[in-house]
Amino acid sequence: MTDYKLTDVIDKVKLREMLAKFTEATDLAAIPCDLTGKNVTDPTNFTRHCHMVRSTEIGKKLCYASDEEHGRISMEQGKPVIFPCHCGLMDLAAPIVVEGKCYGYILCGQVFLEPPEAEDIRKARLRAKKFGLDEDEYVQSFLEVKVFTKERLIAATEMLNIFSNYIVELGINNLMQQRLLEEERLRLQLENTLHSMELKVLQAQMNPHFLFNTLNTAARLSYLENAKRTGEIIYSLASLLRYSLRNLEQFVTLKEEITYIQHYLHIQKARYQDLLKTSIDVPASLNDILIPVMTLQPLVENAIIHGLEQKEDDWELSIKAYEENEIVIIEIKDNGVGMDSKTLNELNKFTRTGKGHVTGIGIPNVDIRMKRYFGSNYGLTVDSQLGKGSVTRLKFPKTFKDLAASWGEV
Repeated sequence: MTDYKLTDVIDKVKLREMLAKFTEATDLAAIPCDLTGKNVTDPTNFTRHCHMVRSTEIGKKLCYASDEEHGRISMEQGKPVIFPCHCGLMDLAAPIVVEGKCYGYILCGQVFLEPPEAEDIRKARLRAKKFGLDEDEYVQSFLEVKVFTKERLIAATEMLNIFSNYIVELGINNLMQQRLLEEERLRLQLENTLHSMELKVLQAQMNPHFLFNTLNTAARLSYLENAKRTGEIIYSLASLLRYSLRNLEQFVTLKEEITYIQHYLHIQKARYQDLLKTSIDVPASLNDILIPVMTLQPLVENAIIHGLEQKEDDWELSIKAYEENEIVIIEIKDNGVGMDSKTLNELNKFTRTGKGHVTGIGIPNVDIRMKRYFGSNYGLTVDSQLGKGSVTRLKFPKTFKDLAASWGEV
């Protein structure tokens, strides 16, 4: 168990209330102390005699020394200890123990087990002189002290000990719960930091090979034409770069995301000439739906690199968006080489459980982002047949707009 101190775990307000009720019911004085003998709360129901003694420096010093000594003995023995204080009153020290660990002790008593006799009164007068107190008033306070049986004193203290141990145990449980919550908060903070780093890696991963080929394409076109198409390519490239530098925690409209994809495909079609045929079908009713920025590009790029580039000719890629029961579905379909069942199963296992070996970073990151924003019921699924192409489906809720706006992501 963590090394908490009594003052760390105890609810002073609740303990004070409990002590007040206890002393009201038993007519005993009580005070809890930590391992050093320091009082945790103010004394409860102290006798007039003890208040008078503790009002003097010498009396207070002797009281504290007596309390500390017998509190330590009770903690060492692990059980209540009855003892006479330096004034002859009977006190009881009971350790506060939770799960085998001692956190302090409770002092209880300030009573007689037998009525005082003449010798006790004579000693009281001597103490009054020693403390510098009025003899008659001090003796009167001494005689006001109540007489208890030993059994009654022990029973009352054991009851108090049970209550105080319970309050300490509650305090420990509360602290442990707070610590768990703090650890969970730190874990989520670490996950978000890691996620942000992963997104930055993805953002920085605007394929240098693709950019290099694009610039080469633009350079070749500038020799073959009057620079019109070159200008279009460079314009699309500039738009891509501007878009790719946006905050990846940001949300954009589906229309903006599709415009970005159109620029991306414009460059790819110029690069591959007549090999690549594309179509985009997004109904106007879905234009304003919100989606995390740069969600579609990794999926489209994956279809081209791993699907279409692996076959010789007749490349077809289509993007289609539609709605089913307040769920937006976007399909990226290619007629490329497809994938074998093992690869497909591993990919879909990852999108379902987050576990499994998946090559590349594009599809896994898109799925992780979608689940992070929308929940585990959303994200990616892939259908594919070897030699016949693949369909990647992206699902997310249509009604996310208000929530995203409340985050200030738009």
